[in-house]
Amino acid sequence: MGKVGAGGGGGGGGGSPAGLSALVAGVGLWVFLAPCVRSADACCPLEHPSPTPGWTPTPGPWSHQGPPGRAPTTPLPFLGRPLFAVAPGDRALSLERARGSGASAAVAARSSRRRRSGTDPEKAELEEGASRSPRGGLWDRGQQESGAPERDPDKATRFRMEELRLTSTTFALTGDSAHNQAMVHWSGHNSSVILILTKLYDYNLGSITESSLWRSTDYGTTYEKLNDKVGLKTILSYLYVCPTNKRKIMLLTDPEIESSLLISSDEGATYQKYRLNFYIQSLLFHPKQEDWILAYSQDQKLYSSAEFGRRWLLIQEGVVPNRFYWSVMGSNKEPDLVHLEARTVDGHSQYLTCRMQNCTDANKNKPFPGYIDPDSLIVQDDYVFVQLTSGGRPHYYVSYRRNAFTQMKLPKYALPKDMHVISTDENQVFAAVQEWNQNDTYNLYISDTRGVYFTLALENVQSSRGPEGNVMVDLYEVAGIKGMFLANKKIDNQVKTFITYNKGRDWRLLQAPDTDLRGDPVHCLLPYCSLHLHLKVSENPYTSGIIASRDTAPSIIVASGNIGSELSDSDISMFVSSDAGNTWRQIFEEEHSVLYLDQGGVLVAMKHTSLPIRHLWLSFDEGRTWSKYSFTSIPLFVDGVLGEPGEETLIMTVFGHFSHRSEWQLVKVDYKSIFDRRCAEEDYRPWQLHSQGEACIMGAKRIYKKRKSERKCMQGKYAGAMESEPCVCTEADFDCDYGYERHSNGQCLPAFWFNPSSLSKDCSLGQSYLNSTGYRKVVSNNCTDGVREQYTAKPQKCPGKAPRGLRIITADGKLTAEQGHNVTLMVQLEEGDVQRTLIQVDFGDGIAVSYVNLSSMEDGIKHVYQNVGIFRVTVQVDNSLGSDSAVLYLHVTCPLEHVHLSLPFVTTKNKEVNATAVLWPSQVGTLTYVWWYGNNTEPLITLEGSISFKFTSEGMNTITVQVSAGNAILQDTKTIAVYEEFRSLRLSFSPNLDDYNPDIPEWRRDISRVIKKALVEATGVPSQHILVAVLPGLPTAAELFVLPYQDPTGDNKRSPEDLEQISEVLIHKLNQNSVHFELKPGVQVLVHAAHLTAAPLVDLTPTHSGSAMLMLLSVVFVGLAVFVIYKFKRKIPGINVYAQMQNEKEQEMISPVSHTESRPSFPHTEVRRPGQLIDEKVESQLIEVPNSNFESNGLLGSSSVFSRIPTEH
Repeated sequence: MGKVGAGGGGGGGGGSPAGLSALVAGVGLWVFLAPCVRSADACCPLEHPSPTPGWTPTPGPWSHQGPPGRAPTTPLPFLGRPLFAVAPGDRALSLERARGSGASAAVAARSSRRRRSGTDPEKAELEEGASRSPRGGLWDRGQQESGAPERDPDKATRFRMEELRLTSTTFALTGDSAHNQAMVHWSGHNSSVILILTKLYDYNLGSITESSLWRSTDYGTTYEKLNDKVGLKTILSYLYVCPTNKRKIMLLTDPEIESSLLISSDEGATYQKYRLNFYIQSLLFHPKQEDWILAYSQDQKLYSSAEFGRRWLLIQEGVVPNRFYWSVMGSNKEPDLVHLEARTVDGHSQYLTCRMQNCTDANKNKPFPGYIDPDSLIVQDDYVFVQLTSGGRPHYYVSYRRNAFTQMKLPKYALPKDMHVISTDENQVFAAVQEWNQNDTYNLYISDTRGVYFTLALENVQSSRGPEGNVMVDLYEVAGIKGMFLANKKIDNQVKTFITYNKGRDWRLLQAPDTDLRGDPVHCLLPYCSLHLHLKVSENPYTSGIIASRDTAPSIIVASGNIGSELSDSDISMFVSSDAGNTWRQIFEEEHSVLYLDQGGVLVAMKHTSLPIRHLWLSFDEGRTWSKYSFTSIPLFVDGVLGEPGEETLIMTVFGHFSHRSEWQLVKVDYKSIFDRRCAEEDYRPWQLHSQGEACIMGAKRIYKKRKSERKCMQGKYAGAMESEPCVCTEADFDCDYGYERHSNGQCLPAFWFNPSSLSKDCSLGQSYLNSTGYRKVVSNNCTDGVREQYTAKPQKCPGKAPRGLRIITADGKLTAEQGHNVTLMVQLEEGDVQRTLIQVDFGDGIAVSYVNLSSMEDGIKHVYQNVGIFRVTVQVDNSLGSDSAVLYLHVTCPLEHVHLSLPFVTTKNKEVNATAVLWPSQVGTLTYVWWYGNNTEPLITLEGSISFKFTSEGMNTITVQVSAGNAILQDTKTIAVYEEFRSLRLSFSPNLDDYNPDIPEWRRDISRVIKKALVEATGVPSQHILVAVLPGLPTAAELFVLPYQDPTGDNKRSPEDLEQISEVLIHKLNQNSVHFELKPGVQVLVHAAHLTAAPLVDLTPTHSGSAMLMLLSVVFVGLAVFVIYKFKRKIPGINVYAQMQNEKEQEMISPVSHTESRPSFPHTEVRRPGQLIDEKVESQLIEVPNSNFESNGLLGSSSVFSRIPTEH
């Protein structure tokens, strides 16, 4: 599922800047999928727009679009081309002057390739319209030759060349010539107040350096500068307007200078300043309560205010950007309820709700059990959506009217990679889904009322990526006519435009105009040739997009496109339909922005050009005839146009500049002077909505009022539909139900994967369920009688069924559970009498439970395992007609906290070495061990915690073991020295060292270094020959190794005789108590050679005095024997053999784990690859914790004499 990008919606049901690009005044639903949008009841946060040109939001798992006509409360970025918009009172227009030229570079590039050199742009428009032939596609103009149709002047678009003058005034914002950004708010609705905030944004510094605030009280004729009222040194960054009370204004200062709010309650006449202790990133106004606001800070904290920003209260920390919402009226009982997605300390996301003024941990609720995918919460109208990924696949859940969450059901093999909620209008979810085999297209799906069961509406709708990676799907909802959509579908690598009047039940291509701009006939035969439209709307809701429609003018659609076999980016012309898409007329041969005035009674067109202009075109007859008007005497680089909000919309302000260094010029254009009267009843005619002659659309016949084209009067209020009459239901009013597909004969038949009887799985014998006929009525369709009874699902008695399709899974879909924690098991039954079924569950740990029906297990079965291991969980289901069973093998683990690798410090070449991974805690569960040693590039993978191996060459070698336990992987690394021969000796210390021994690895490493230094100083032996390792446990002991150091050149390698001499020197100094070190001031520690202990210590109690005395004499005897051997070892044959054998025995005993015969043993050169570990039987083996006197590396001997280890042959 796609993620909602940065830039949430504004108060009163607003959306993000880019997301609302399709929503202004009902522009529709060309889906800019990265942002969020809300209904009038569920608001989304509004983030400050980027100060740089071309700003677009960040994409993200869910995306959605909402109903048309919603608007944000903050300014939006101007993307660098002429603007047109009608802005309601809670909007602020945001303009940006292009750097380096008088107009946008993007517009300049686009216009220059179409403009003829040396031609006046105003005249070229008409000249090209009279001479240029569109290229491409299977059509051409009719030629004036024998047999060719004559030109039809009645069908040609007429242009009146006489120049007419509009009533206008111009005002310059003096002193703001350097300012390159402007934000405009027009209160509207019988208000004459306009506010303008201009700013100088320094692109090098990345900050705002100057600002000015202007206010007009006469519809923009004159302006007053208000810098002295807000503070001469105050730098303002953003302008907000309360959506439910347009008189309330909020200004935000630049946070780099100070963090403050300026609040006005009189449409910006006066302000009060309030300091903030946080930096605001976005605001969200309540849809009903004018003083309630949510503020999102730059450090991801959410605050609330019940006093229009005068005081703030912290709600929650760690809130995900743009994932907080006000309650939805009707679905939530508490108007102050806040929905939010918050991150836990370990990085997980969860869905929380709480009251705005009482959001303590005790008062927070978690409507969705467990965690959700990051950035996936959507609250829109009656629906709440979340996403949860398990098994590598995303799963989508919906809550309808705040009831329990249910998994959304797409066709079984849709396997979505991405999903975006487009609309939730009229109690239905419209979604765009990218399936597993799609890359640049999406399929459109439409749901039932609960948003659970989805059926296909249209396949392979074209999509693209915006500059910031945001997904854009070519789908557009026509404003004013419910159920009418336009979409660009990809067919055989060609993109074609389709239209539907019944929410995707039926689609058809657009019929091209009969004639071109001059009235010449156009030969374009369906389905090989048709009209194709660009369905992209402006990223800025205050600009006119490439396509436009309005709720107050339901029959008029204006769009750019081309005629041919496919949609093209070349030869773009402008087209208009005045009968809701049934027929089209070409109106311009170049792109224009179009503004609807007087409820569509007047269309205003302004050419896209990089040159300054002073003319625009007006049409009073729905685009059939256009008149040329001048709105200024001096040509103006147009940056934007803002229309008066409200019902009449007959005043607009053009924003621009005479040069790129001049002040902002504000031209107020008043169209009221064009009309001499208001329209009367006789000025209107009835018009019936239809689709290619079919008057029943969405189950009703609708007749609208339209002004007669020859009447030039002002409409004022929107007349709306005159009447609506329901139609008799036909098959066309029904779509295929979930699990059914429409075949070529028009019938809806079950898909191969769907079992119709599965719909009755949740009912019991004696009850009833709705048995689908394969059809379901299109939502919002108003037809009556006819075939409605035949196609409507019928109540049917629940059949008795034997259990079938039984499954048992964990609630999160995983096969692991944690020891001592609840695991929730879910029992699912595809078929069977759920009310008359006995269910028996055996958890595999000696505990079993029974249930009398499945309904009592809807929330799952919770169980706690006290031990680790692999448990066989079985479930048996029985009823009078049969039985079924299922098995789940559940791995119960506990967190692995520490891994310790045990192996010798030093070993001899070609000698088998034991390495053991010691774990804490010892019983963790099923483990996998990955061993890396030597220079091997392939690891050795085992299921046991110990291995044996050999090294065939001398040197230092690194051994690493990685232990995988569930999702956790821990490792430990040790180094082992390999030599042909060496000497070792056990060291002991004066007892005072034990008083300072904390018995931790760090202390042992430091003391080993100190002992080595003391040995070097006392004996003069080079440090390269000495290795000291302090052993764990008390009393403190250490192992001393004498190594045959070899210089880097390979020469001067010590002989065995040299090692003998070094050993004698060390022992001599140790016996003379010459080796000592100062642990701390006043604490001297002696180091000496330990004595061999031939027998364990025994208990010398009186009851065992005889045995104890015998053992003591044995110890003394053995000690004397060892002393004699040491003194005369060079004269006693076989002493080296004894030392070697003794060393081998001790080497086998270094591991605290009892090794079995099955322990792997490999020479250093023989490494098993991971692929060799297949089909091995897993047997549980407990690894015991070592005793306290075992440390990181094992020992080679415990004798007080040096042991000589010769090379093996």
